[in-house]
Amino acid sequence: METSGEDRFLNREIQWLEFNRRVLNEAIDDRNPLLERLRFMAIFTSNLDEFVMKRVGGLKRHVHFGLAQKSIDGLSAAEQLVAIRINIEPMLKDMASLYKKEVLPKLSEHNIHLKKWKDLNKAQQKQATDYYKKNIYPVLTPLVVDNALPFPFISNLSLSLAIKLEHMESGEIFFGRVKIPEVFPPWVEVEAETGQWCFVSLLQIISHNLQDLFPDMKIRQVMPFRITRNADLDRDEEGAEDLLEMITEELRQRRFAEPVRLEVGKNSDPWMVDLLKEELELGSEDVYEVGGLLDYGSLLPIADLPFPHLKFKPWDPQIPGRLQDTQSSMFDIIKRGDLLVHHPYESFPSSVERFIRTAIEDPKVLAIKMTLYRTNAKSRIISALIKAAESGKQVVCLVELKARFDEERNIYWAQQMEKAGIHVVYGVIGFKTHCKTALVLRQEGENIVPYCHIGTGNYNSTTAKLYTDLGLFTSDPKITEDVVQLFHFLTGRSFHRTFETLLVAPMNMKAQFLKMIEREQRNAKAKKPAQIIAKFNSLEDSEICEALYKASSAGVPVDLIVRGFCCLRPGVPGLSENIRVMSVVGRFLEHSRLFYFRAGKDDELDGEMYIGSADWMRRNLHGRVEVITPIFKRELKRRCLEVLNVALNDQRKAWDLNSDGSYQQRKSKKEALGSQEELMKRTLLNQQLFEDLDNS
Repeated sequence: METSGEDRFLNREIQWLEFNRRVLNEAIDDRNPLLERLRFMAIFTSNLDEFVMKRVGGLKRHVHFGLAQKSIDGLSAAEQLVAIRINIEPMLKDMASLYKKEVLPKLSEHNIHLKKWKDLNKAQQKQATDYYKKNIYPVLTPLVVDNALPFPFISNLSLSLAIKLEHMESGEIFFGRVKIPEVFPPWVEVEAETGQWCFVSLLQIISHNLQDLFPDMKIRQVMPFRITRNADLDRDEEGAEDLLEMITEELRQRRFAEPVRLEVGKNSDPWMVDLLKEELELGSEDVYEVGGLLDYGSLLPIADLPFPHLKFKPWDPQIPGRLQDTQSSMFDIIKRGDLLVHHPYESFPSSVERFIRTAIEDPKVLAIKMTLYRTNAKSRIISALIKAAESGKQVVCLVELKARFDEERNIYWAQQMEKAGIHVVYGVIGFKTHCKTALVLRQEGENIVPYCHIGTGNYNSTTAKLYTDLGLFTSDPKITEDVVQLFHFLTGRSFHRTFETLLVAPMNMKAQFLKMIEREQRNAKAKKPAQIIAKFNSLEDSEICEALYKASSAGVPVDLIVRGFCCLRPGVPGLSENIRVMSVVGRFLEHSRLFYFRAGKDDELDGEMYIGSADWMRRNLHGRVEVITPIFKRELKRRCLEVLNVALNDQRKAWDLNSDGSYQQRKSKKEALGSQEELMKRTLLNQQLFEDLDNS
């Protein structure tokens, strides 16, 4: 049976763009609050920027070096680049139309005015000019390209003005460039009538005050532009003597990496575009003319304005029922039974941070071990680990330096922890350590008892408010003994570790998943209960897809909740008619990974449930250290099944994947809650029930 080709698989890059199209739809959807729609516009832009840096950059290198490798659906790198552009251009037009025809008028209806320079009155123009002269003008660096000054370096994603200049005496034409400084807010507020908010963009202010920067020149034309540089750099970890030095050098190289995209404003000047193309070594296919803003991320300060009626109703994560017991130690609570927490519905500080804080304060705790993939700028967890090390506890922290776009922050924290005496390990050579695991070793009588947390998301208090993630706290030896082995593997670099319970990539995870899928196939043929439900971010591994196709052909119902791209084709007669793929895009980023297999059991709660850090992608299963843990307790399986079923029944924020690769949004005849809103509602209800029981 073939494992590639357009009839069996969907293209990864195009499917990722389909995901970003769903994000764009959240900005278009007028059922969302107005300022939240601005936030989705910013997310769309940020997503697309990262995609171009990583994926387009990588494909362009494939073309440059003549690599013949094809995608899972049989396309060459050059063919994929053409398809990517065909898919991106209509989305950019939709975004520009949304901004001009809907967002700006609706903001004005709510007394928020984003104005062009020409629409400001004389007093407002004077105020903006005064602000420019006092604050902006001294910071600017006007550059003119001539024989004495070569073409300037242009940093990645920075906003610039290209200026066509004519010398007043000689009439000679020059190219000028002014970088829009990032130290000032992108929108400057100017005075308006009472109750009105009026802003003009920093770019507009600078554009209309350029003459002071070029006094001997006539300003012939001004064109905003932005470039994107490649972030898909090759690395030789095996040959590196010092991983920290290698990543630091890679960050420097990324700053100077080759450009892969040029974005210019509407009605761009052909002479300036051609000059930029030549200097940046870009082709016409790399140039995008953008009708709206070049960076919708600039709208985030507007989205943060104090208009609560134009935003989602604030959500306050709840404290899980058992953790409302503040008199008992966290370890006593875990010892009474495994505990599952669901963020952001349930509080991260009251669960994960409390676990670490308790470990630090407990004199019986001997050691704390953690993995850190992405953390926040002011991490309370890292501060607590430093405090623990300073108090004499043994602390081991694996910091993944290769977490894309978080390398600098991780380097900083790694160095701070090393200074405090923490044993810092910089990942496993050749693999990214992506698992989310914490281990606490506690002296209890004559025994050392391990307690652990295994999660689907990062130890990051900021994203814990925005991403949906699950975490398991347990002292079950069947799990904790494997976690002890895991940390020995991470620090000792020995791949010859056996895991009795955990699924660990790159060792046993993929083989175990394939066995479980095959078991469902056998059970279906034997007329036993068979079912697969899985929720994760992306599906791309061809062997997993082929196994699911076989299971479907045997009659196994397969439900996949895939937030991002999915290379499997669902609903194809004779191949995947029993596979349904859907996606949820809402106010929170769906990030949890759950895997359910019926395992031939009559009672669904006797089936097998797993949670963890891995997606069904080749990079997760082969190129990363990932951990998936089973959920043993029936009440916790019930909660996980509830999460899955609520998502599957979403009639408000759900999209179904068609076999041709397109997505169709579900439309409810009556107003329905999205799955995230439904889970918030249920969390509050469960909280109230717990409080009522506690007070009875």
